[in-house]
Amino acid sequence: MLHTENPPLAALKSFFTDATGGSGTYGHLLLEQSTAPFQDAIVDALRLYFESAHADAREHFHKAVRISLHPEAGEMGADATYPNCLPPKTIRGLFGEVMAGMIAEAYPMVGTKSWRIPIFLFRGHGAVEDYIFDLARDPTKKREVHGRPGNDFIGLEMAADGTVTAFIAGEAKWRADLTASTMDTIMKGDGTGKGPARVYKDNGVWNDINTALPVPKGLQQMCDLLAIKDRDAFARTILSLDEALLGKSSPPRTDLVLVAGTDRRRARRGRRYCRRRLRPPTTRRHVRCKSWRSSSKAAKT
Repeated sequence: MLHTENPPLAALKSFFTDATGGSGTYGHLLLEQSTAPFQDAIVDALRLYFESAHADAREHFHKAVRISLHPEAGEMGADATYPNCLPPKTIRGLFGEVMAGMIAEAYPMVGTKSWRIPIFLFRGHGAVEDYIFDLARDPTKKREVHGRPGNDFIGLEMAADGTVTAFIAGEAKWRADLTASTMDTIMKGDGTGKGPARVYKDNGVWNDINTALPVPKGLQQMCDLLAIKDRDAFARTILSLDEALLGKSSPPRTDLVLVAGTDRRRARRGRRYCRRRLRPPTTRRHVRCKSWRSSSKAAKT
């Protein structure tokens, strides 16, 4: 199934307060959870988007491991349904990937592009398929599942005729306690030493962005899925993706990094936030890391 649900912007606006900032080809969005009690209506609004994001993978995995989708089937695999049966760490990862896609579709990006995610690529997570296959036949086969390779999500900017004019690729990270040092570790990688003397190994998110290819990983899978799901409706889009994969065209790429967690030093109880960074490929070799501080002031600089 294609991803057809629009992001619930009204629900996001009611749940988060947002502050934006940017400089040149960089953008920053700070989303902070409101102090109002969490409402079930927010979950209901988000659920439609998440269900749409996972519909293709659910259909694919259940068919692959022979799990019946009938609610009264009572057959093999009743307790191995996707994604509920997955380990908590894996579910958190899937949540972050969908949330990153939702933010990309809902909020303005650098360059004021309008992004669309025609389908999420969760069916390409081979480790999940293996896990569900085993669990459907033996409920004791519970174990950790490593993350899906490639970009967490891929979005497209498309012209009226379906021609792809730009890509967005994203990464999502979750940390229970967000501090300046935590953000440094996420972005710069492992390090030794403390404070100003700390030396980083440059194996974090910035390195991933700087060394990424212009064509996002997973683009071939998206091309294949669009051809399977609705070749006629996406004919021009499929052709554009083919041309990009063959090097015959070079749509610009924007990178998004979403970090979610709690800043315990300044946040009131229950307040959380997520942040994103965007950068088109023209600055791929000239990344500067300055405003990682977890404060609303940093978001406005």
